[in-house]
Amino acid sequence: MKVVIVGGVAGGATAAARLRRLDETAEIVVFERSGFISYANCGLPYYIGGVIEDEAELTLQTPESFYERFRVQVKVRHEVTAIDRATRTVTVRDLTTGRVFSEPYDKLLLAPGAKPTQPALPGVGLDRLFTLRTVEDTLHIRRFVDEQHPKSVVLAGGGFIGLELAENLRERGLDVTIVQRPHQLMAPFDADMAALIHREVRAHGVHLALGYTVEGFAETYGGVEVLLKDEQPLRADMVVLAIGVTPDSRLAADAGLELGLKGSIAVNDRMQTSDPDIYAVGDAVQVRHFVSGQPALIALAGPANKQGRIAADNIAGGDSHFKGSQGSSVLKIFGLTAAATGLNEGAARRAGLDTDAVVLSPMNHAGYYPGGQVMTMKVVFERRTGKILGAQIIGSDGVDKRIDVLATAIRAGMSAYDLTELDLAYAPPYSSAKDPVNMAGYMIENLLTGRVRQFRLDDLAALPRDGSVTLVDARTPGEYRRGHADGFINLPLDELREHLAELDPAKPVYVMCQSGLRSYLACRILAQHGFTCYNFTGGYRFYEAVTTDHCQSQQAFACGMDK
Repeated sequence: MKVVIVGGVAGGATAAARLRRLDETAEIVVFERSGFISYANCGLPYYIGGVIEDEAELTLQTPESFYERFRVQVKVRHEVTAIDRATRTVTVRDLTTGRVFSEPYDKLLLAPGAKPTQPALPGVGLDRLFTLRTVEDTLHIRRFVDEQHPKSVVLAGGGFIGLELAENLRERGLDVTIVQRPHQLMAPFDADMAALIHREVRAHGVHLALGYTVEGFAETYGGVEVLLKDEQPLRADMVVLAIGVTPDSRLAADAGLELGLKGSIAVNDRMQTSDPDIYAVGDAVQVRHFVSGQPALIALAGPANKQGRIAADNIAGGDSHFKGSQGSSVLKIFGLTAAATGLNEGAARRAGLDTDAVVLSPMNHAGYYPGGQVMTMKVVFERRTGKILGAQIIGSDGVDKRIDVLATAIRAGMSAYDLTELDLAYAPPYSSAKDPVNMAGYMIENLLTGRVRQFRLDDLAALPRDGSVTLVDARTPGEYRRGHADGFINLPLDELREHLAELDPAKPVYVMCQSGLRSYLACRILAQHGFTCYNFTGGYRFYEAVTTDHCQSQQAFACGMDK
């Protein structure tokens, strides 16, 4: 059996290695149009920033090392330009010599990945305008920064690549501006959680121009102007397009294979295309979202690796199935870690799910152990069953641990009740006896059983300030004086029982504290004395971060950019 693989990196290289482990006799040929067969794609921004110093560290395998270990023929700088399904051949162009030839296959695996989205805008193609996808792109940007010493950069796009580049270029001393049409960075996060990301990048001197539409680019003396709709242009020494990625599905489309979302390659759960002898994996394919069950595009290395393994199993005569991706991801953003898994609240609602969410701000480890830091967690769940649908966490140490626990819980179909029973490792330097994941379960359980009611950030502005409800801030007087939400009176938790007679039991009571714990305790006291009480999820710390971000974003609009 002869297997031809188009593309290396996560999907193609993984499939080639797995296939060799399953079939020592198969002839395996990999064509990769770049000069590198297997490289650390996610590490590219860190080479630009100098965190990874040696260029060789980016290369995980060379064609020579791959052949020595797996006896797989790897031909880099070879581009497959066409598929002839009738003759089972592919047309290949050697990009070094220009030679064009045909290569036969018994089974074909497509792993072309995704390409940076490049809208048809005036000025695309300027010398000082870059994209980042391959090692060659990385070397180009690194060389430009090293040799030309730019002082400023505009990043068009605020996703994973945009934020990683923002941090690394900022660390190299560049003045960095992120501009994009959406009003928030990082689409996997809900807007309220993204506000915490905004605060961190602003604190490190990155300017945000959110809600702006880029209409083109113009060359200026020694720089580039980013042309914005209805706004003054932004000028920088260089621009990087990080708007997103588009499935690179031209080969499949030209061969008449069935396509999916945004022109992606449609595959079944065995990673077969509409042609049973052609498989496809990685960023170019449409998958099923594990939580919603709906078609999705999830361009991450983890799913691509799994898909490559599954495709190889099936090519070798096995029966492996890809059960879907939930988009688990983690990102370093200066001093913070931001992580997400499953559906955010907006996506869950668009999927037609009846959802709610809790926000909590636990310490990353026991509060009495030195060095503890607060993390903010948002856990999305289904109202009827308490099933966990998604989670977002932003903090420092321990974020990756908790997101992985929650990702596992989602994969296992767990509910909030199950989270309360998880037996998780505890020692003061690492966690608390009640781990933050357990705490999220307890909070949701309290809502589901009616032990507490909550109100959310979106509800806050609509609360009446005419005296028909009672608004209480349960923090200490000192905390209250440093800032409080409009209309809330200060009634510290520890003094609440002595002041119950001053409150009207006919009026609903809405309680806020710093993190949500004291306000929950206050609600338990009030409920047992006949009051209807609502606890503010997330606490004042969360409220302050989101409202401050909103004000800064509005100011950025007013002055043209966040500077």
